[in-house]
Amino acid sequence: MKNLMLKMEYDGTNYHGWQRQENAITVQETLEKALKKITKEEITVIGCSRTDAGVHALGYVCNFHTSSKIPAEKMPYALNSVLPEDIVVYDCREVPRDFHARFWAKGKKYRYRIYNGKYPSAFERNYAYYWPYTLDVECMKEAAKLFIGEHDFRAFMATGSRVKDTVRNVFDLSVEKKGDEIIIEISANGFLYNMVRIIAGTLLYAGVGKIDVERIEYIIKTGDRKEAGITAAPQGLYLVEVYY
Repeated sequence: MKNLMLKMEYDGTNYHGWQRQENAITVQETLEKALKKITKEEITVIGCSRTDAGVHALGYVCNFHTSSKIPAEKMPYALNSVLPEDIVVYDCREVPRDFHARFWAKGKKYRYRIYNGKYPSAFERNYAYYWPYTLDVECMKEAAKLFIGEHDFRAFMATGSRVKDTVRNVFDLSVEKKGDEIIIEISANGFLYNMVRIIAGTLLYAGVGKIDVERIEYIIKTGDRKEAGITAAPQGLYLVEVYY
């Protein structure tokens, strides 16, 4: 029995997130069915993170145990031959028996894409959040700086989460404008449920003047979710990289 780690990318448009569910198609279920087809084994895949419906991944990491004789370097070719086109495995390697894609992760990097054109894009509707209002990008950049560091981010967590420790360390948070697109990138040692999407929504509110930049520190200090911005739509979110 060996432990294999996969790196993959997927378009989350047609999936109800990563985690297997009874009445919805998910990435995990689709991958496990593909593994069963090529290994003839019942395999449970361990994912690095749960992603919501419509969320995408560029560098998703998972692992599984198998007795298959397929060499690790051949596994991506075998899997891609039976996976749908919106899921692609691009790396596979053998890792220690106790490696766990979620528990061994030291941090993650996410990207959030905003389409800020005059009109919506027919091509970007599933891959970026359309925001038609004029944005002060420099103001968004100033606001972004205030999130960097170790803080209690409970104001930027979806209600209903059972997580008790809401302190996280944000290593970096950047805002960049490229034409009609605004790209937010954030790296941290961990993320609360919907944390990236709420921070993106808060930066959008700062960009249109609904939230003063100076108020960001107050929102972090009070931990009041009602003071923060909206939860930005899922289709703009991408898991870019997992740090080990």
